[in-house]
Amino acid sequence: MTAGFGAQDGRPEGAAPHDMSGAAGGRPGPLPPRIEPHPPAGASWSASPTAGGVHQQAVPGPRAGWSPPPSAAQWSAAPQATPPGPAPLPYGTATPQGGPPPAPYGSAPAGPYAPPPPARPGRRRWPMVLATALVVLLAAVTGVQAYQLDRLGDRLAATDKRLAQGQDGDAARLDGLEKRADELEKQAGAAFNPEAVASAVLPSVFRVRAGQFTGSAFAVGKPTSDGGTNLFTNFHVVEAVWEGGGRQVFLERTDQRFPATIVKVDKTNDVAHLRTTGKFTGLVTAPTAVKSGQQIIVVGAPLGLEDSVTTGVVSALRSAQGSSGPTIQFDAPINPGNSGGPVINGSKQVVGIATAKARDAEGIGLAVPIKVACDGFKIC
Repeated sequence: MTAGFGAQDGRPEGAAPHDMSGAAGGRPGPLPPRIEPHPPAGASWSASPTAGGVHQQAVPGPRAGWSPPPSAAQWSAAPQATPPGPAPLPYGTATPQGGPPPAPYGSAPAGPYAPPPPARPGRRRWPMVLATALVVLLAAVTGVQAYQLDRLGDRLAATDKRLAQGQDGDAARLDGLEKRADELEKQAGAAFNPEAVASAVLPSVFRVRAGQFTGSAFAVGKPTSDGGTNLFTNFHVVEAVWEGGGRQVFLERTDQRFPATIVKVDKTNDVAHLRTTGKFTGLVTAPTAVKSGQQIIVVGAPLGLEDSVTTGVVSALRSAQGSSGPTIQFDAPINPGNSGGPVINGSKQVVGIATAKARDAEGIGLAVPIKVACDGFKIC
């Protein structure tokens, strides 16, 4: 039976542990963990020949503070020396509260446990402070924009109000200007302009030749049913033809001659109604009676001179006397041949028919009111 490797292993006393020549059977048993002390300074292992050719190593002396190795009988079970301190916990055992963490198996403890430094609270607060600052900034910007929008809306409303007021004022001023323009147009129309009046009425005024007498006549009213034209003149202009039983007279204008017929006469008011087959523009009659001071023009053919124009004012409106009807007195110069010619106001309307003038006096002319002629013949 092979002897175990222990205290009675038969190793010669003083032999080195590696010298196993004297072991029983020549086979060593399992080796215990080998602990080799560190040699002191200057010490070294040396080999010396021994008897039988076996080399032996000299064992250095122990170091100060070093414990001698255990006996050979205890090599298989002796643990390594550990420094004084708390015993290490088994691997995986929880560390007691407040103590150091367990050391890995087989390692020496690191010394007294030192807890990790606490985290600095200021670093954790920075994100929250930054987020709060951003929220406050956004709220401030939103508030400012809302305020600006509100102010802008107020300004726009005020601008719209001022614009509406300005438009109302402009409309009112425009209405006033239009009314003023209408008034000015009326005044301009009412303003006496002999040239304009003469240009408007001359194409409707003719020289009348009745036998050996001449006078004036003018177209009035609307055309007749057969397309002809009605005219007024004085009865004393066509009296010789009428009394002689004749009815035909002639209208002359710018080297043209148109036959006309005596239709009816009013001896009392010295008015005669003529009709021609030619078509001419009839003059418009005034709807109201004239007034003293009103400006007028008289158009006719004095002494046979056609298209003659004189101007003046209405001197007075005389009432009927004796067998004659009412008459208009005016100061525009007239002469033989003006009889039967129209008396026109500034609005180009006929107010009377020139009839006579005072002898041995200047500026006294007489005219039959146009209303008398229109009422007597119903052609206006």
